[in-house]
Amino acid sequence: MATGVRLQIVKEELGIPVGALTLRGDLLVPEDAAGLVIFAHGSGSGRLSPRNQFVAEVIRRRNIGTLLFDLLTEEEESVDIYTRHLRFDISLLAERLVAVAKWTAQQQDTDGFSKGFFGASTGAGGALVAAAEIGSGIRAVVSRGGRPDLAGDALGRVETPVLLIVGGHDEPVIEMNQEAYEKLQSVKEIKIVPGASHLFEEPGTLETAAQLAADWFEKYLPN
Repeated sequence: MATGVRLQIVKEELGIPVGALTLRGDLLVPEDAAGLVIFAHGSGSGRLSPRNQFVAEVIRRRNIGTLLFDLLTEEEESVDIYTRHLRFDISLLAERLVAVAKWTAQQQDTDGFSKGFFGASTGAGGALVAAAEIGSGIRAVVSRGGRPDLAGDALGRVETPVLLIVGGHDEPVIEMNQEAYEKLQSVKEIKIVPGASHLFEEPGTLETAAQLAADWFEKYLPN
């Protein structure tokens, strides 16, 4: 729940229909919101991830709504804990992101908002593939400690402004992000957060990443 932000819409434990499945989500929208950011969590994570919850709180302070949802059902999560297969199924993650974005466009609470994606780890790959498919319907994408390289050929089709945020101590992922950055043809930036590891657990590093993300959305989301 946002602190110091007056919320107009609070819908927790939402059921979001995606085909025959129902995904759980939490929608929090400040008054006079300038847009909506849809979160795509990373490997083995979910909508209750403390890191994504923290980033969402920072974004809401800029009067931007957030939708955090579980990309996998509880049954899928219970299997994926052992197989680790679905979390790397970028096509599946992107398909669900597209479906959820379309769902928000059909809801009275969120249909008028410009929308962006925030992706972490493998969720960033899914967010970029989804952004490539949706096109101008997604106004901004931010990846934190993400695997944008997993978006593959879709990187060249992304029209949306993209910000890649990587920890300075996360050398393998820095290289993956630099390779993806070169393939992106849209407005793009890459930011390295000094002293941060993959999960941004070091003091102050997650705050830095969250502020960078909020700046990006504040710049590109408003209509």
